[in-house]
Amino acid sequence: MHALFQFVKNTHKSVYEGIFLAFDLASLLGRKNPPLIGLDISSFDIKLVELTEGSNKAYRLERYASEPLPKGAVQDGNIENIEQVSETIRKLVKRSGANTKNVALAMPAAAVITKKILLPATLSDQALEIQVESEASQYIPFSMDEVSLDFCVIGPAPNQEDVEVMLAASRKEKIEDRVAVAQAAGLQAKVMDVESYAARAAMVRLIEMQANEGRDQIYAIFQIGTKRTNIYILLNGEVVYEREQQFGGSQLTQDIVRNYGLSQEEAELKKKTGDLPDSYEMELLEPFLENAALEVTRAIQFFFTSTPYTRVDQIFLTGGCAVVTGLVDIVAERTKISTAVISPFKGMELAAGVNEKVLRNDAPAYTIACGLALRRFG
Repeated sequence: MHALFQFVKNTHKSVYEGIFLAFDLASLLGRKNPPLIGLDISSFDIKLVELTEGSNKAYRLERYASEPLPKGAVQDGNIENIEQVSETIRKLVKRSGANTKNVALAMPAAAVITKKILLPATLSDQALEIQVESEASQYIPFSMDEVSLDFCVIGPAPNQEDVEVMLAASRKEKIEDRVAVAQAAGLQAKVMDVESYAARAAMVRLIEMQANEGRDQIYAIFQIGTKRTNIYILLNGEVVYEREQQFGGSQLTQDIVRNYGLSQEEAELKKKTGDLPDSYEMELLEPFLENAALEVTRAIQFFFTSTPYTRVDQIFLTGGCAVVTGLVDIVAERTKISTAVISPFKGMELAAGVNEKVLRNDAPAYTIACGLALRRFG
């Protein structure tokens, strides 16, 4: 298997299904919770989060920040211009004040093949590794020389004779591009995660903070990003349904750009502040909200028709688009389900440099970066 990977169990097995892709973890294991920052690289910007240990074993948000990317530097999750992306990371790290060199990155879910398999429980570690590689070749449509592969034992299978093993694989070139931009920015890639797993890890922490730790409640999480909405439905820490829909906040941003002659950056800022002409609400915002509510309602109905489940107890909205004025209210009205915008930093202590009022509006966009930063404690 590719030398970059280590095989280490995860503390959030129900979220990650026991798997993550990690680099050079030996240097991390020598010290308890060494510094680590989460870097979420999207097609439009890069977000940074650093968490530390607070009092009474609480997490402490030390810093967070974002920096826009030049257009075309990252497209559909692929890094097209390493120099531009690394320069953006350098600016971001400098502006945030972070001194930490170790970073956790993530691959888009579409760039990672995951598969749960069963193997005999009696296999030794070495035999297990050989068997995993043999099994992986059946599911990966590339030469094994072209991929980086990782696996982790989840636990005993229902028949008790086998163990469930989750394997994950991605093209080496895609992994190496992300490592390269970190290195070019003077950082060291220590963990390579999957974006959807990082987001779910951040959200499961929040669910566990609910009454009775959220037991026996069905939570629908809508992570509404720039172009895509990722839907995760969880029950007792397990993902029982997952789906991606082509809908996001960029639709509203582009409408603002076209109608009011603003730049992309101006439109994004004014969308958050509401500093737009009086016609904005009726002509652009209301149709967008109706469309968003329809997307959520359809997703819930599809969940009901394609699974044995017939209820959702709570909807959580997260992602950069979640804070659009009126969205939470219209979703609750259309679905008849309790709905809330949720911050991945809920319950955390805040460092002196973090503005709580500003964070309230920014936080939902940092779900993936927060999940990556939590890897420090995994």
